[in-house]
Amino acid sequence: MAKSRSISLDRIRTDGWFERLGESIGSFHTLCDVLGERFFAFALITGARVSSLMIDRFNPDQSLVEFSEGGPEDGAEDTERLTVSDFRERLVATLQTKEPDGPVASKLGDDLEALQRHIGPRALLLAPLYGYGLTELVVDGDESTLHAVRAGESETFEIKEFRERLFEHVAEDLERGVERQSSTALDLNTVDEAEKAAAEDRWDSVIQLLGSWPMPLAIYWRTPEGQLLPQQARQRIAEGLGLLGTACAKLGDEAQGEEVLRLAVQYAQDGDAAAKIFGRLGRMLLDGERCGEAIGPLRRAAALGAPLDQVLPLIVQAYMQRDRYVSALACLLEAEDAGVAAAELADLRKDIDEHLGAPLERWRELVS
Repeated sequence: MAKSRSISLDRIRTDGWFERLGESIGSFHTLCDVLGERFFAFALITGARVSSLMIDRFNPDQSLVEFSEGGPEDGAEDTERLTVSDFRERLVATLQTKEPDGPVASKLGDDLEALQRHIGPRALLLAPLYGYGLTELVVDGDESTLHAVRAGESETFEIKEFRERLFEHVAEDLERGVERQSSTALDLNTVDEAEKAAAEDRWDSVIQLLGSWPMPLAIYWRTPEGQLLPQQARQRIAEGLGLLGTACAKLGDEAQGEEVLRLAVQYAQDGDAAAKIFGRLGRMLLDGERCGEAIGPLRRAAALGAPLDQVLPLIVQAYMQRDRYVSALACLLEAEDAGVAAAELADLRKDIDEHLGAPLERWRELVS
């Protein structure tokens, strides 16, 4: 009787394929916003090529998608046009059609293509979208068992069972994406998960949780319902957008981060979340070496009640980067009066002393 053997799946793992492909697609963010990030991934997996979008900003799910299916040799007559909702349903139906059977487990050797067909090309591409990291395939005769890690937990599946699990996730996405009553039916509890992810510097998780928010919320804000949104909900939305804006900037998309943070400012107004949002915006601008622009939001954060020991040193840094050392000195003195610990300001004071030199010493003698 043949012994079971283990085949490492490191060579065929597809982790990050969607994000890497997105770097080469100019309209990537727009397609993700309109279709939904996972649904755009489904389009890539099934070979549906989107040629144009006609966006209905007041009802995004009724936006029109023009697309074609099949190989590149297909002509313009094969182009179709569906609403976003119908397009999603088409993608899911295509995903759930049966793939050709791959080789049985006992026939697997070192051929990577055979291994891919055994597990299923669609399953390999869907797995990372739902957080499954494939580790190994254990072969025992004609039977095989797939080992995966998800959220730090090891899981074991038969191939058929694994495909069915992925299709359950796909069906759940379709239900959430198509049956929602409006594009603004957002789950505010998601902000709790995003806060935990941000605290652990898992910024990619923050984007995965909240990345679909900006477009519908930008539209909703311009409606009467958006203007009458209860204060508590508005502040929670602002906090979520604040996290998302910071995540975009942390991952290198500063322009998108700024756009999201400014939307967060609109929702926050002068509410409880406003100080934190302005602080995030100011810090992002400062990190992006836009020091002059950072001063206004940071000052606004301080005026709205942000902790002065966090905000005032950043304003001092911003003034210093602009070579405005007298203004930096005035802000540093303000920080000292506000009770910021001298140790936290020591390096900033030293730099200011070095740049202002003798005139500063004479001024100190005069005012003393």
